[in-house]
Amino acid sequence: MSRIDESIDFIPVRIAILTVSDTRTASDDRSGQTLVTLAQEDGHRIVDRAILRDDRARIADKLRAWCADPDIDVVISTGGTGLTGRDVTVEAHRDVYEKEIDAFGTVFTMVSMKSIGTSAVQSRATGGVAHGTYLFALPGSTGACRDAWEQILRFQLDMRHRPCNFVEIFPRLEEHKRRK
Repeated sequence: MSRIDESIDFIPVRIAILTVSDTRTASDDRSGQTLVTLAQEDGHRIVDRAILRDDRARIADKLRAWCADPDIDVVISTGGTGLTGRDVTVEAHRDVYEKEIDAFGTVFTMVSMKSIGTSAVQSRATGGVAHGTYLFALPGSTGACRDAWEQILRFQLDMRHRPCNFVEIFPRLEEHKRRK
């Protein structure tokens, strides 16, 4: 069973938050603010935050720029994961991923089922890795952001989480680029 090993030191993760929306502004971005608040309450650092319109190329460019920034460990986006014609966040993420974390979407669906029942099938939440950076695309609702943080990311972004977590393998994410 999952647990926190208090004998291990907590390591704050440096996070960038991207809200994807044609209508949100900094003053009314509740989902982005939810993620900021939850991450900070758990001891992590928010190092950048942005809002972009639903534009696949611009979203992918922002993700790539953040992945190239050595001061960012994790990128979390909110919005644009649905099924409408303007929802392109998942495609933008996949344009950037080197590896997809397939189980993230599955586990997110399981978590969402508890909150919203079968409506969870409409979410295309996804996770992946690119250039040593973790990327997660969450739906645009505050409830979805809260569920993803409190039931998945809080634990996987905590070095003390057992039996395993994303933080402990940071040093190995780019081992394929080392000279052999």
